[in-house]
This record gives sequence, structure tokens and C-alpha cells, in this order.
Amino acid sequence: MNASTDRHTAPKIVGAVANAISILRLLAQSKDSAGVAAIARDTGISVSTCFNILRTLASERLVAFDSHAKTYRIGIGVLEFSVPLLGTGQADLILPELQRLSEKYKSLICLWQFTERERIVLADRVSTARTVRIDMPHGSRLPAYAGAVGRCYAALRDLPRAQLKKRFETVKWQAPPTFENYDKEVQRAKQLGFAFDFGRLFIGLEIAASIVSDATGKPRLGISGINIAGQLARPTMEQLAVDLRNSADWISETLFSVSRPVRESNRRVAAGCSTPRNRGRRP
Repeated sequence: MNASTDRHTAPKIVGAVANAISILRLLAQSKDSAGVAAIARDTGISVSTCFNILRTLASERLVAFDSHAKTYRIGIGVLEFSVPLLGTGQADLILPELQRLSEKYKSLICLWQFTERERIVLADRVSTARTVRIDMPHGSRLPAYAGAVGRCYAALRDLPRAQLKKRFETVKWQAPPTFENYDKEVQRAKQLGFAFDFGRLFIGLEIAASIVSDATGKPRLGISGINIAGQLARPTMEQLAVDLRNSADWISETLFSVSRPVRESNRRVAAGCSTPRNRGRRP
């Protein structure tokens, strides 16, 4: 990896900008106005720094200041940034995040849409790596319960076990897992927010995935990272899964106003994913 790539994947964070974004995000998600002290407390920013940032944002109309109540709320100025995106499709808005994941993990990153008939359709895919890789054509269709995305979907649907087994049996696996193992992996996906498929749906492919949901809990999009078996070390595969989950949480929050769930730490997540490897065989 060259120096320019290192700088791209690990950019220097500018504190003032990060703080301003935290304040804007807080106000955008709040129904009520708030004073400086409350905003500082909720964002973890010092009161003096918070006040200076709010004053600057107010001068640009990104926040609105109530001089009588001494409170702030999100301002009409933010529309200057959002209006150009109103005619843009969801896939176009998500594309930069897919590219980031593909570049970081040298993986094929796929974006899936769910249909009302419990199918997933490949809406977009990105592969930026200059290594031997697999590909999938746009419009590819799979059962919603198949593979790594399917385990996440099943976790979100939370069906009774008998109904889940019926759905499981409709999937055409190249190396079928037992339903008992599949069910265990669905339960794990409920806890961790992501899932794996190691050579079960397609022999020779290793897949990690997570799901974007809306405010009602309905699955809207699936994101998967796909590699030829052995291309990524297992710890890297586990970190890819964590990144996919974090991206899915961010997209759920950004597009569908879903509050980010409290997740386990990455260390505990990685430890939980290592069970299949410790058993000496792939699930």
C-alpha cells in the first residue's frame, strides 16, 4: 500500500469541522430548540467552543437563533446543500460509501434492494481492487433469506422458528448448511447486526453483509462484501462485517431517520464472530 492510499483511508480529522457537524446533526434530529449548555452537554463539546461554533453557523443561517429564549434550532440554510440531492436516487447517494468499503477491503461491495415478494435484487455493485475478483451483473435476483444478507433479513423479520425453516428450505444453496446452524447464525445476526456466508450459498465465495432498515424496522437495502475464499484473512473479514454494519446504521439514520442502535464494541464483536473458525470448519 502506497503513502497516498494510507492518507486516503486514514484522513486527519479537523476537530472544528467535526464539532460543527455534531451540532448540526443533533439539532436536525431534535424536535425542540436547545440552549448552548444543553447542546454542549449532548455533543460533549465545551460550552465556549460550542457557543463560538453556533454563532458561526447562525451567521450562515445553518442554525436559527431565538434571541428571546436564547436557544438554537436547525436553520433553513441547510436546504442550500440538500436541494441538489432531492432528485438523486438512493443508490447514487450511497455509492461513495460503497466505493470506500471496496477500496479499503479490496472486495466486491454489492447493494441489494428488497422486493415485496421476499427477493433481493442487485441495485449496484462496486469493485475498485486490481486483484482477481468475482462479479455479479446488475439485476441479479436471489431469495431474501439466502446468504449473508438473508441471515440479516431473517434476523430482522424475527419469524417463528417453523416459519423460518420453511423460508430456509426454499433457498437453493450450493453447499447447504443445516437449518440448526442457519438458525444460530440468524440469532447471532440479531445481536451483532451483521452475518456471514462462508461458501454455503456459492462454493468458493466468502460473504459478509448487513441491512439498512427504515423507521418502522422494515428492511430496505442490503449491503454485502464478497470475496474469493482465502483472499481476506478471517480477522479482516470480521472487520469488513463491522464496517458494513456501521455503514448500514449510518445509511439508516441518514435516509430513514433511524436512531443508531447501541452496539457491542468491535473487540467483542470480533470475538463473537470467531466461533466458526475455532470449530475448525466453516459454518
